[in-house]
Parts: sequence; C-alpha cells; structure tokens
Amino acid sequence: MRIEVRSSGLKGHGRRQMRDLKYRIGIVGFGGMGNWHREIIETIDGVEVAGIYDIDEARISYAKECKIHTYNSLEDMLEDSSLDLVLIATPNQDHNPIAIQAMRAGKHVICEKPVTMNADELDQLMKVAEETGAFFTVHQNRRWDEDFLTIKEVIESKRLGEVFRIESRVHGSRGIPGDWRQEKECGGGMVLDWGVHLLDQIFLIMGDKKLEKVYATLTNITNQVVDDGFTAHLIFETGLEAVVEVGTSNFISLPRWYVLGQDGTAIIEGWNMDGKVVRAVGKSEDDIVPVRTAAGITKTMAPRRDDTICSEELPLVKSDVRDFYFNVIDVLNGKDESKIKLDEVMRVMRLMEAIFESANSKTVIDFE
Repeated sequence: MRIEVRSSGLKGHGRRQMRDLKYRIGIVGFGGMGNWHREIIETIDGVEVAGIYDIDEARISYAKECKIHTYNSLEDMLEDSSLDLVLIATPNQDHNPIAIQAMRAGKHVICEKPVTMNADELDQLMKVAEETGAFFTVHQNRRWDEDFLTIKEVIESKRLGEVFRIESRVHGSRGIPGDWRQEKECGGGMVLDWGVHLLDQIFLIMGDKKLEKVYATLTNITNQVVDDGFTAHLIFETGLEAVVEVGTSNFISLPRWYVLGQDGTAIIEGWNMDGKVVRAVGKSEDDIVPVRTAAGITKTMAPRRDDTICSEELPLVKSDVRDFYFNVIDVLNGKDESKIKLDEVMRVMRLMEAIFESANSKTVIDFE
C-alpha cells in the first residue's frame, strides 16, 4: 500500500509526491555502529533500512544473513532513486568524501561522530548542504545518555547552589580497541572517539556561556601513534572550571560525574547510575569536632555532622535514543528543526583542535 505524505520542504529533495510511509535509509559501513543503527531503525515506524554497503566480505555476509539488501558499491547505492537518506558509519577519514558524494547525489545525510577529521572539513560539508539543499546531521547519540541528562537536571535545578566545578570522566583499562581507532590517518585516538561526546555534553550544560581558556594533556601509554587518553581543563567566563578526562589505562575508575556547588556535591559513579546528591541544610557548625589523623588533628577536613547535611537520591532522567530518528523524520516532514545544530558540532570540533594545540604546545589556549 502506498500513501501520500507531505514531501520534504528541503530544497531539491521533494521529488516524489507518492512514497511509502517510511523514509528509506542506506547504511554505509556495517560494522558495530552501522549494525546498531540497523537495530534501532527496525524499532521505528517512520524509517526503514533499504540496504547496506561495506567493503568487508564478513559484514556483507552478515547483512545477507539478516535478510538485508547489499549494494555492490557506493555508486550503486546512490543511484537508488527510492533511497532518501544515507547513514555514514565508516572510519572517520571517510566521512567527508562520502557525505559530499551523497548530498550531491540528492540524498539527505546522517553522519556518525566525529563528523569530520577537522573544522575545515565540517565547514566544507555545511557549504555543500547549503548548496544542495540536503538535510545534513550528525549522530551525537550521547546527548541521550541518562547519566548526562540526570546531572544536567541536578545543575539546572540549583540543588547544589552555584556550581563552580564539573568533572566528567570515562575510564577503561584495555587501551584502544584493536582496529582503525589506533591509526592516526583514520582519525583514531580518544579525543576524537570519546572527547567529541564529553565536550558536547559540557557545552550543552553551559549553554551560551563563553569558554575562555583551554589547557590539556594527552597520554600515550598503550599507543604511541594516537592519544589513548586526555585531560582537558576548561575555564568558562563565569569562572566555572570543567575537567573532562578520558583514560584507557585506569584499573580503578574515578566517578563518571562529580559536580561541586556552593551548597552541595553530586556524584554519579558509573554507567549503572549509582550516585547521590549531598546538600547542606543550613544548620550552624560552630562546634566542629576535630578529626584525629596519624600525625595530628584537623578541623578543616573534619566530616560534617549528620544534622547539617542531607543525602538525596539522584533525580533520574529517562530518555529514548530513538528520539534522534524521530527528530530526523520530523525535519524531513517539515514539522521541526534539527536537534543537532551544526554550529554546536563546529564548536566541539574547534575545541578538540584547541585541545591538541594546547597539549602539543604545553600552553593555555584562548578559545572564545
């Protein structure tokens, strides 16, 4: 059955007035993330996978086992007039040329992160999208992470009073996975792999606050070619400091989130959302009882009395990662704007470049 739906309002991309209910997506790169997209898409009514293209025979065989159409080449896919969108889930260095080719072939494009290898390439893609009228967006999927959304709610609700420090970390102990992420020419390394997410989350928390200073260091513990970890100190115009860190040689992980405010502290330990908020309740502590250490006593570091603080559960925020695709469908139907703004993506790209510059020069970088 075919039904008539409103054609896309995007310039040059509303050719078919009669179409199936679903938007048809071709996936380029059917590795772990490409298949993850396929599994998500299969749960959504408004889109469907038309087929995949991959250069790996094993992945082509797997697609056939899943009863998915396989294209013989990228050109073969782009010549499919029934295709609306191209999803790019290849190694990073291929994102830019494939996106340009797809948009110039009349397709809308969803690109995995990091969208490109550098800001100049992203600028080129934005110009091609404007030139062709294509809808071009980036799959910044960790905007839907529930740990991020929960800590954002803690900060915005003023539970901690004025926040002055945010620490965001992901730690592992296995080094970099043994694939293209270890190769510089492929855009490997942890700044591009995980930094692109954590920095995007910090910017979303901070909103329009300017980032003034950046100081960063890289690690090369398990890999001498690309960074296998980094620590970035970000100073915003309000004076707030954000510490963003990725490590792959950490056998004891630090908390995923640790947020300090004038009136309290929040912590999320890891992916299981174990954490809490501890706040002052305003009672006087004039009669501080010193704590005795091995070499003396201290009032400064003595723990608070139980009657001067309260411990609360985290205000857990639930999410549905499929909202990304729901938004894509609404954009194509002319019902909404993209939730992933390309100027936001560009800001993160420029920050990653500033992190590399700071680490290489061992200097503080003026950012905005």
